[in-house]
Formats: sequence, C-alpha cells, structure tokens
Amino acid sequence: MELANIKENAVGCTTILVGKNASYDGSTLVARNEDSANGEYNPKRVVVVKPEDQPRTYTSVISRVSIDLPDHPLRYTAVPNAILDEGLWASAGINSANVAMSATETLTSNERVLGADPLVEYQPAQGKEGEGGYVPERVGGIGEEDFLTLVLPYIHSAREGVERLGVLLEKYGTYEMNGVAFSDSDEIWWLETVGGHHWIARRVPDDAYVTMPNQLGIDSFDLSDAEGPAREHMASSDLRAFIEDNSLDLSFDGRLNPRDAFGSHSDSDHVYNTPRAWDIQRFLNPNSGEWSGDAPTYTPFSDNIPWCRRPERKITIEDVKYVLSLHYQGTPYDPYGNDSALAGTLRPIGINRHSQLAVLQIRPGKPESFRSLQWMAFASNPFNTLVPLYTNVDQVPEYLANTTAQVTTENFYWASRIIAALADAHFSDTIADIERYQQRTIASGHAHVKQTDSSLEDTDNIGTGDAPVILAEANQVITDTIRSATDSLLDKVLFIASNGMRNSFSRSDN
Repeated sequence: MELANIKENAVGCTTILVGKNASYDGSTLVARNEDSANGEYNPKRVVVVKPEDQPRTYTSVISRVSIDLPDHPLRYTAVPNAILDEGLWASAGINSANVAMSATETLTSNERVLGADPLVEYQPAQGKEGEGGYVPERVGGIGEEDFLTLVLPYIHSAREGVERLGVLLEKYGTYEMNGVAFSDSDEIWWLETVGGHHWIARRVPDDAYVTMPNQLGIDSFDLSDAEGPAREHMASSDLRAFIEDNSLDLSFDGRLNPRDAFGSHSDSDHVYNTPRAWDIQRFLNPNSGEWSGDAPTYTPFSDNIPWCRRPERKITIEDVKYVLSLHYQGTPYDPYGNDSALAGTLRPIGINRHSQLAVLQIRPGKPESFRSLQWMAFASNPFNTLVPLYTNVDQVPEYLANTTAQVTTENFYWASRIIAALADAHFSDTIADIERYQQRTIASGHAHVKQTDSSLEDTDNIGTGDAPVILAEANQVITDTIRSATDSLLDKVLFIASNGMRNSFSRSDN
C-alpha cells in the first residue's frame, strides 16, 4: 500500500481538553474522536498491554524506522486497530502511573515551515540491489501509528510525556503534523509538531478548555518561558533560531502566534476545521454574545477562534460526549431535518467515520489504585454511548476487546456501527430511542462508578494485586449492562428501519 494512502487514516479528528478547575469533579479530561478518511473505516478494540508484552525494539509499519525501547515499561491501556495491516495506531490510553496520552490529532501547516524543516517520509528503494542506479530505502520518522507505544509505557507525569516525545521527534523526525495530549491528575499538556523535527507544547490552563479541530491550534506562546523555567511552555531546543532563520514569526509586536507562524488559514480550513471549534465553543459559552447578530465576533469561518477559553459552567463527561457528537444542531448547516441549501456543507464533528472516542479521566481525589477511568465509544458519536472502564486492570471485557474484521453484533464496535447506519437513514424516527439509550447508559455508567468507588473506599487493606481483579470484575458488570441496552436499541432501530423501507406496502395478507 502506498504511504500516501496509509497516512490518510490519520485525517479527521476532534479533540477537547478540560483543565481540572473547569471540570465537574476536579478531574483532568482529555478526549478525542479518532476518525478515518472518507470512504474508509477502521475497526478498533480496547486492550491492556502488560510489561512483558511491550516490545523491546519497535518497528513502524508505515515508516520502517526501528527504535530500541527502555527497560521496565509500565502496563497501559490502548485502543489499537483491530486489523493490523497498517500498524497498531494505539490511539489513547492510561498507564499504571495514572498518566494519560491521546495520540494524535492530525494538524495543518504551511509551505514556509515544511520548506524549512521537511517531513521525514519513508522512501522505498529504487532499482535492484547490486545493479547500477540502485538507491536503498530511506526510513521515515515516527507518527500517529507509533507515538503512544513509544511514549506512554515510560512516563510518570504529563510533563515527562512531552519531554520524551520531544526527544524522539528531534532524533527521528516525523512524517506528519500532529498534536498530542498528555495528562495526569494535576496537569494537561498539549504538544504540536512543527515541521519534521521541531515541536512546541503548552500547559492547558486549569480553569479552561481547549478545542482542536485538525488545525494547528496554539495561538500564543512564551518562548522565553520555554527556554527558561518551562512552567507553562516547552519547545524543541533550537526553536528560536529556527523561527528567526526562516522568518516564521509574522507578528508586528514580537508576540509569537504559533497558529500564524506554523499553521494554515486555507479555504479548506473554513469548511473542514474552524467550524468545529466554533460549534463546540458556542455550546460551552452560549451567553458570550460572540456567535450571532449582524456582526458576530466569530463565525464558522473565523481563523481567530481561541485555542482555549474559560467555560460558563463546569464541564461534565456528558458535555464532552455531546460536543464530540455535534452536527451543527440549531443552524442551517445541520444535515438532519434541515431544508437549508447549507445543510451538510460543513464537516460536522459527529461524522459517519468515527473509529473511536476515548475520554481519559484522571481523578485527583481518588486513591491511585482506582484513580483513572477510560470512557469508550465506537462508531458514529450521534448514535453511540460511552462505557466507563477502570484502567488499573490486566484485561478488558471481550465485548470491547474482541473486535473482528468480520461484521458481527458480538462486539461493541460493530453493534455501534450497525445502529448508526440504520438510524442515520431514519433519523427523526429513531432519535428519541437513541437519546433515551444514551441517557440511560451513561447514567448507569456514573452510578456504577460511584458504587464501585464506594465499595473500594469502604474496604480495608486492599492488596496491590487485589484491585486489578476487583476493577476487572466491575468493568465486566457495566459492560454487560451496556451490551444488553445496545442489543435492545438495535432491535428497536432495526424494526423502525424495516418499517421505513421503500418497498413497504400498507395492506397485509389477512
């Protein structure tokens, strides 16, 4: 398969990051839709990678680069592809040190950056070895396929995640522009690659949320802090020289705006990227007065929508799920139940080709043994639901782990895909059942987590080896509950869709 075709799998994700003082319970929240390219669908599964299963030498399928890995990896969760012909694409997870990583959000760049520091792309061999004109293959850098496997098992804080990935990027380079999130119970850091070997990272303010729609997003950066104490900013060591040598800073006042220096403002951004940030922020800050009127501050086509802002109220798990399911409800751009000529003209957040959604929740007030939750959903977000999974476990319920290449209702991925495909064509007839399913299952998830937390907190002297067993059993209980609800919803949606078939006829045989 050509590299260009493989790389297309990375296109199209939406990320939201929520600082601990902006979330409903003081947790850090990192969430990302992993979307496939148009016309492609990537089945996903959830797994636990134990230290003994972590490779000691990692070789990328896409770029062919091989990297020796450190000893003593941590156990971690991951959401790899179910079909490994294009590599792992481990996507999102939380390690046993309660550090989360979401990798990655594909970003845009511009010609100046890519000319100054070209991407490190794999080049296949040309000709035959031993013959004249033979050119050996040139391995590429690292990318979305690789990041989580190379970094998450070896870090004990969000800051360490930035530092380790930064070292790898400077040494090996990357073949694509990407954004990566790291979180622990105290901090969230967001890293963006800049060209082939450079990078910047910024700490998410505790009282703010961040929206990232496939476009280089950081809109202000303190280079002096990155070069000094690195309290809120980090960067590759030669970033200042890189900017100056290539005239990348476009500001008049010397205040670096990375979005202008390293990003893009193309026509396609105004159809594919900026509208998604606009849609999320108008939901989380509806009373700001910036979204409507004769001269709104921000429109779907604005290049200056803030990277981060303080929400008008604290953000919940269900808020995160809702905004990552948005399809421009209440606007002329909504593809459902809308006669406007603008319907479907902008790329929605809640799209048909979601592969998975992972909401990574690190809860600072909880014991380390059950501090972290990984809420999981598969397929198209407007029609699916979340399953909360404790991550301090050695295995994941089969319903989430056994995704196959063959379509079957025996796993959560395919059941969710089938429901979405049926419901989309009968949106107005099925949406009430979908919404009831979502509310009941997420409510069940919250109740289950509360009950499990309470039982663990009330139990004295839980051994180090006991917690993973108890939590794995708890994960199975909530998964069984949600599987039952999903099967019931599939039955209802299939019945409605069957009645709505075009070859139906009102008269029966009797």
